[in-house]
Parts: sequence; structure tokens; C-alpha cells
Amino acid sequence: MVEQQREVLGQEWKNRRRQAGIVAFVVGFVSALAFFAFCPGLPHIIDWGAILVALSAGALARWACQSWMARAAASKPEER
Repeated sequence: MVEQQREVLGQEWKNRRRQAGIVAFVVGFVSALAFFAFCPGLPHIIDWGAILVALSAGALARWACQSWMARAAASKPEER
């Protein structure tokens, strides 16, 4: 019974971590594209370089979010 509960909590944790990673990626991607589209002094062109930088920014945001969540979970294992 306790193992089943831990398994359910572990699955919920994985789902929450995955959803947070997706949201972090989208926020990083959109914010980088918005920077290239609306920042004064730039040519306001979304080219392949801007898309690659936005993908990198999204991946970095996802990595940062998931590592932060893992560190927070490691400091409080009884709540997971």
C-alpha cells in the first residue's frame, strides 16, 4: 500500500516536472523571439539565427527549471 502511494506520488512528481519543463521552454523561446522582434536597434527580422538562439534560450530555461526543481526536491524528500 505504501509502495503504491509512493509510486503514484513519484508519477505525479514526474508529470509536474515535465509540465514545468515544457512551460519553461516555451517562455524562454517566446521571450528570446520577442527580444529579437521588438528590441530597439535590431533589424526586427526573425531569421534562422534568431530561431536557433531562441531554441537555445528555451533549452537553457528548461534545464534551469528542472535542475531547480530537482534541487528543491532533494532538500525535502519527505514531501515528494
